[in-house]
Amino acid sequence: MKKIALLGSTGSIGTQTLELVRDNPDLGIASLAARRNIGLLEAQMREFRPEITAVYEEDAAKELRSRTRDLGIPVLSGMEGLIEAALVPSAALTETAVVGMIGLQPTFAAIEAGKDIALANKETLVTAGHLLMPLVKSQGVHLFPVDSEHSAIFQCLRGEEGNRISRLLLTASGGPFRGYTREQLKSVTREDALRHPNWSMGSKITIDSATMVNKGLEVMEAHWLFSVDYDRIEVVVQPQSVIHSMVEFEDGAVKAQLGTPDMKLPIQYALLYPERRTLQGPRLDFPAMGQIPVSAPDTEVFEALPLAYAAGKAGGNRPTVFNAANERMVREFLAGDCGFTDILDGIKKALSEVPYKEAGSISEILETEQMTYEVLNCQK
Repeated sequence: MKKIALLGSTGSIGTQTLELVRDNPDLGIASLAARRNIGLLEAQMREFRPEITAVYEEDAAKELRSRTRDLGIPVLSGMEGLIEAALVPSAALTETAVVGMIGLQPTFAAIEAGKDIALANKETLVTAGHLLMPLVKSQGVHLFPVDSEHSAIFQCLRGEEGNRISRLLLTASGGPFRGYTREQLKSVTREDALRHPNWSMGSKITIDSATMVNKGLEVMEAHWLFSVDYDRIEVVVQPQSVIHSMVEFEDGAVKAQLGTPDMKLPIQYALLYPERRTLQGPRLDFPAMGQIPVSAPDTEVFEALPLAYAAGKAGGNRPTVFNAANERMVREFLAGDCGFTDILDGIKKALSEVPYKEAGSISEILETEQMTYEVLNCQK
């Protein structure tokens, strides 16, 4: 049995991972970890019987210990708990699906321990790609991208070792506000922004898709994952989310990975690589689709995308500032404390006020994150 350490088990990626574990008897769970959703986490513990469980927030961990005392499963807490959950010896692979910067240290610890990684935590690559990719190489571990776009590129590159990439083409649905004007975006509500036309995702990534910040973060991830310059990474809008991404090679050939908008496919591919296994669900009906339109993104309305390119090219602590500012502003938007267009304004403010520094260590990345939060606290 291949056992998995699953960090972020109560989120969208985590719950779908557990559905796949249910369907594949040769997969098992070594550990579970979440931020604070102990109701769902308790149910997962009782079903999958992990060796250990971790809850990031101590008060929630304390309550979970009380509720699951009969199971005899240790419930750890804090960053130390997340790291221990990532390192459980029986796990052959650690999946980091937690949202936010709390995924950074457990991912690095797992790589240093020689664990293969299924990576669904964007922040790790966006803020620390300069540290992560050399560590992956030196430790000789595999890193499997779970994002549908990066998984698509990863799949397109199989069998292409040594062939030069001309361009990476990352696809975007355009979100719920494709075709909107800047003026229309000012009146967008929380409920509007959470209605993604194609994907069922967590609230944070759904808002990021609506602002196109998510695509900007994915550009930064692709730069590190596939060692491709920013000028050779292009974003195109494919409203149906049928083309998950494409690779153009130097001879002009373009390979694309297509499928229905279902995150289980890239998750399963990461868990079982290099095997492809039966996955239940709808299949593409090409005659019924008729066409698969592709267009350029509107970067004048959705300024987050060119802003992300600029942050990535500038390097240093700019990607961390971009990411942390977005994280803070999305939290405020979801709480009803700011408007939709305030998210971009907050990112601009942070990038202009947080001093530039060269790319540094994990501790320096976390310092930049805190500095960004302090700048944005002054905004309220």
